[in-house]
Amino acid sequence: MALYTHHLPAWKRTEVEEIKRHFEEYPVVGLVDMYGIPATQLQQIRENLRGVAYIKMARKTLTRRALDEIGGEAAGMSAHISGQSALIFTSENPFKLYKLLEQTKTKMAAKPGETAPEDIVVAKGPTSFKPGPIVGELQQAGIPAMIEGGKVKIKDTKTVVKRGQVINAKMADVLAKLSIKPMDVGLILKAAYQNGTVFAPETLAIDETVFLGQITLAAQQAFNLSVNAAYPTAQTTGAILAKAVREARSLGIEAGVYEKDIIDAIIGKAYRSSLALKELVE
Repeated sequence: MALYTHHLPAWKRTEVEEIKRHFEEYPVVGLVDMYGIPATQLQQIRENLRGVAYIKMARKTLTRRALDEIGGEAAGMSAHISGQSALIFTSENPFKLYKLLEQTKTKMAAKPGETAPEDIVVAKGPTSFKPGPIVGELQQAGIPAMIEGGKVKIKDTKTVVKRGQVINAKMADVLAKLSIKPMDVGLILKAAYQNGTVFAPETLAIDETVFLGQITLAAQQAFNLSVNAAYPTAQTTGAILAKAVREARSLGIEAGVYEKDIIDAIIGKAYRSSLALKELVE
């Protein structure tokens, strides 16, 4: 825990205490980056999350102060503070919170100096541009362009900015003209806290379809193992007994054990064998 030796003004102390109080009131707390969100979009996000989550904006120094005073694993969230940070308080579990915040994101054009969140790719094919200065602009940005059929055409698909690289002014201008919007704008979850555990966003980014498929496969494999190992459970006892009956019946038929339940099958087998032998003899 960090040690603070200076006295906080009353309004700052009130802010810190409010954050600490919300940590006690809500089981899950998220740290989000709000950088680049237009005011109108932020207002809409707040409205959409009303009754589900509460967004608390405060100065970074006061947020760090509150986290340090709370201590424990919560203090570790300070390391994730970046950009225009805010705290979000909710009763939803961290996975649901991550999903909710992903739904707040929209794509926007890149601004000069921003970092590419992923590889930015310009696909080959025709554009809506007529021949003109745009051809030179594209080529200067490293995008292979040509004139074809009275339109500007991108000759080859090309990755123009790698993930993590800074987008310069010339590239940002060209991408905007091509209507390529690579920037995710919304509440970006940097960390989530619940019951003394801090979750990184990559831990919470679960593909529900894939996860459900894995659970279904695991359940089926466990069921099959239980049946094949003759390990009875409430779910597999019926299948184990049915398998045992089938195997006992097959053994009885093959061994010619004359029991009333299988005598017809034994006679049928003998009849088929006699027909097969008759065909060989004839």
